[in-house]
Parts: sequence; structure tokens; C-alpha cells
Amino acid sequence: MNLTLKIWRQKNANDKGGLVDYKVTDVSPDMSFLEMLDVLNEDLINKNEEPVAFDHDCREGICGMCSLYINGEAHGPDRGITTCQLHMRMFKDGDTIYIEPFRAAAFPVIKDLVVDRSAFDRIQHAGGFISVNTSGNTIDANAIPVNKHDADKAFDAATCIGCGACVASCKNSSAMLFVSAKVSQFALLPQGKIEATDRVLNMVKQMDEEGFGNCTNTGACEVECPKGISLENIARMNREYLKASLKG
Repeated sequence: MNLTLKIWRQKNANDKGGLVDYKVTDVSPDMSFLEMLDVLNEDLINKNEEPVAFDHDCREGICGMCSLYINGEAHGPDRGITTCQLHMRMFKDGDTIYIEPFRAAAFPVIKDLVVDRSAFDRIQHAGGFISVNTSGNTIDANAIPVNKHDADKAFDAATCIGCGACVASCKNSSAMLFVSAKVSQFALLPQGKIEATDRVLNMVKQMDEEGFGNCTNTGACEVECPKGISLENIARMNREYLKASLKG
């Protein structure tokens, strides 16, 4: 396939940035999207031009690093996949593909297609954990019976990889789906009950301080989420937050 790429280029956080046109030829439909960008970058390097900066790591849909906004959709036109799992067979010969970084005030652009998602890390640090006694008197987790329905729901929430597609897809740049997944995975388990009140209050507070918008139930986040995180988690987090606020 021969394709035209319109890629967002931005030298640094202070640069205005803009779309730059590139031509790529002989693209195999079996290539992944990132492999296609690798080919482009190899060609740019051979021409002594600056390669396109983009995030990637595992290339297996696990790490959540890849974060491209492709033709107006987070992770591109396919569903239930990350950018690294998107294959060029989803496009046609002669197509023009727009490639941009995830857009959100809380995700400032570092360079080209790379954005700073450390806001998610700070939200996690605010409460996305459980405190465990490691003095030698620890109890095996399997010793605590957990209802299978709750265990399955907690596991589903824990599949969130923190890629930020939910934020990029939301008209409000809301991080509610991400935060609710992290709250839910502990709220549903007995191990997470002890710190439940502080967890939800602290994580929501940090989310607001990072500048993310609020949820208006559009549902775009669930549609674009590569792991299919459910909106049910947002409802659960709202209930947890209400309970915690009343306790406070």
C-alpha cells in the first residue's frame, strides 16, 4: 500500500507544532501500525531528517505506552486493541492517515506524538494501593474467601493499563474511567476495604488537581478503551465517594 501520513510534529512543550505530510510506500497489510512508523523513521534517518518521536514499549497491548490518536480515534479504527496491535490491513491503498498525540490539558505534549501522562502516576500514588504488613506475619491472600462475582469484577477493573485513551476520547478530558477502575479493583475485594474511604477521596482529589474534566456520561471512554473497562466502574466509584464523604 502507498499512504499519505499527516503527522503532528512538535519540537518541545513550548513549540506551537503542526501537521507535516509524509509519503510511505510498499506498506504491507500485515505490518503493525508502529512497524509502519518504524519504516518511516528509518527512511527519515537515512535522509538525515529528525525521526518522529512516539511512545512504545511492549508492543503486545499490555504496557499502555502507545498512545496515538489516529484519524480522530484513540488507538485508531479497530476496537479492543492498543495502537501497537493495530494492523495496516485496517487501511486501504491511497488512504490519508492523520496521526496526532492524545489531547488533554493534563497530558501536555513532550515532543511530536509523546505526551506526559505522569498525572496518572500521581493519582495512583494518592491511593491506588493497599497497605500490607510485611513483618513476617502476613496472611496468604488465598486464605480470605472472595465471592466469585466480586473477584471477576475486580479482575475486569484491574485489566486497565492506564494508556489514557479514555481521557483522549472524552470531550471533557475526563479521567473518571481510569480512576474508577483503580478504585473498583480494590473496593470489590476484602483487602481493599480497610483503606477504602481514604483511597477514593484522595484519588478523586488528585484527579481534580491534575486538571482532568468531569464525566457527563457520554460513554466514548468505554467504546475506545482497549480493555473494555465498563462505565459500571464510574457508578461504583461515585457510590464509594458518596459513602466516604458522609463518613468524613
